[in-house]
Amino acid sequence: MHTVNSPDIEEAKKAALEVLLHNARGPFHGLPRTAGWGYPEPYTRDLMFSILGIAVSGNQKLIDSIRKVLETLAKNQTEHGHIPSLVHDKNDRGASDTTPLFLLGVGIFRKVANEPDFLQEAVEKGLLWMEYQSPSDRYLVAQQPTSDWRDEQWVIGYGLFVNTLVYSYLRILGKHERADKVRQEMSRFTIVPGTAHRHVPEGFVVKHKPYYAFWAYKVYSNESFDLLGNSLAILSGIASPSRADEMVSWIEEECAAMMKKGELAVNLPPNFFPYVKPEDSDWLPRYELFNNPGEYHNGGIWPFICGFYVAALVAAKRFKLAEEKLAALTQLVKNSSSGTIDFGFNEWIKAQDGKPKGQDWQTWSAALFLYAAKCVEEKRTPYFDEIRITKSEE
Repeated sequence: MHTVNSPDIEEAKKAALEVLLHNARGPFHGLPRTAGWGYPEPYTRDLMFSILGIAVSGNQKLIDSIRKVLETLAKNQTEHGHIPSLVHDKNDRGASDTTPLFLLGVGIFRKVANEPDFLQEAVEKGLLWMEYQSPSDRYLVAQQPTSDWRDEQWVIGYGLFVNTLVYSYLRILGKHERADKVRQEMSRFTIVPGTAHRHVPEGFVVKHKPYYAFWAYKVYSNESFDLLGNSLAILSGIASPSRADEMVSWIEEECAAMMKKGELAVNLPPNFFPYVKPEDSDWLPRYELFNNPGEYHNGGIWPFICGFYVAALVAAKRFKLAEEKLAALTQLVKNSSSGTIDFGFNEWIKAQDGKPKGQDWQTWSAALFLYAAKCVEEKRTPYFDEIRITKSEE
């Protein structure tokens, strides 16, 4: 096993910083690129995720670049408070995760820059926008299919991932009373189809399982496993320490079983499992083109999400496992589509053979590697530690 300060990990950290500095200025108004070559556009969600790695890097050029991103997003925010999907294009709208990611990103940046009122007007507008995203006029927010980072997979109604973001930004912005309500609603069980219910709110807890459901809405839910949403549930403290520990053990057992069946070739979890197959009721015809089992959103391995998983392992105090998974991630980010660079920091990897399928030098892949490495090195999770501590002091 690689040690925390092994040469490979140190080399990968330097390469990740090189990627971020290369991508810090792109062709659109001097805003950062989303990937080194394939995605010159400044995609909001990718850059908001990258704040975590940039924040722990301490690199002033990167910090200045992300300030520009946040300030540009505030200028392009809609009248009602929605944040666009492209930083520079105020008319590119409709994403369910850009506004909560912006609110979380501002909360983190305020601490980095020691500016507690940074973009306060935009934050207030964004908070109000998010309140109006609850069709029940309560606390969980809903979304349209393919409106979050999964542009090739349906999430209907209340999605786990987006609601973990909501809880996290409420905590980091000091909105604790509303955060309490979000957590309470998430902690209810999903509703069993075919059972008569009257005015029973939905929840994300799955009976006899330690993880949270992929999505839920009224009498319907999808109880497949979402690695990003559940990692954020652990990081933010939505999951109790005992649930977090049990969830990690369950993930590792499931991955071991997938490896035995030939469904997984890498010692890291897929972003989603079990994979949706053509015979399943939630298979969509378009999946055959973009979302086959073990690929893209249907079980592909995403380095940025694995970075969140490593951080979640640290939050769950599974430090040895976190070191093991960081070592596996270090090997994974070496893979490239081109085969001509030492570290590809690719977008996503096919689960069954470990081959990179997305764009190389992806900003969020590099940034979340830096964040994961920092978490393992220091046995803490910067910015999320504070969120969990606040929850435990209620």
